[in-house]
Formats: sequence, C-alpha cells, structure tokens
Amino acid sequence: MTYQIIVRPEAAREIQDAFDWYEEKSEGLGLEFLRAADACLAGIKRSPLASPIVHEQIRRALLRRFPYALFYLVQAESIIVLACFHVKRHPVDWMRRIQAKPGL
Repeated sequence: MTYQIIVRPEAAREIQDAFDWYEEKSEGLGLEFLRAADACLAGIKRSPLASPIVHEQIRRALLRRFPYALFYLVQAESIIVLACFHVKRHPVDWMRRIQAKPGL
C-alpha cells in the first residue's frame, strides 16, 4: 500500500526552525538536517508500522545523526506527521498539542 504523507503546519514549522538553528551554527548543517528528515519520512512511508507507539496511536521515528524525532499517526491511506521535536524536550509539549486537536 502506498501512503500519502501529510505534514501538519506545526510540524513543518518545527522542521524549519531546526533547519534555521543548524544552518546558523554551521553553513550546510541545516541541509544535512533536512536530508535526515527526508530519509526518516521515506522510512516511515516504506514501513509505517515499524516505529514504536509512544502514546495511544502515535508513533515516533528517530532521525539519524540529529537528536530529533518525528511523531506521526497512520490513518487509512495517510501518514500524518504531527510534530518534529528535539528528543530532550518534555513529551508533554507534543502531547498537549495532540490533545488540543480532537479528531486526529
């Protein structure tokens, strides 16, 4: 089955913020972060059920080389990326967002 990946605006903003932060630290590092995020998304698309469930139906896929994770749901023919969070952040931050949006 081929899944459509939908990146919610909040998650896209978090990816952009991380890109900006890494690019400011070292030119080109932001692009490496984006490549890692793209590779993670490709892995999720290939095997959406391979990542562990961390809360209810929400799964977490770790980016390689960078301390970030993508949090996503698998629904019918779609993969919905809910958040891109630094792994040191408290999980309550992304969980609050999910609970504030019923119907996800």
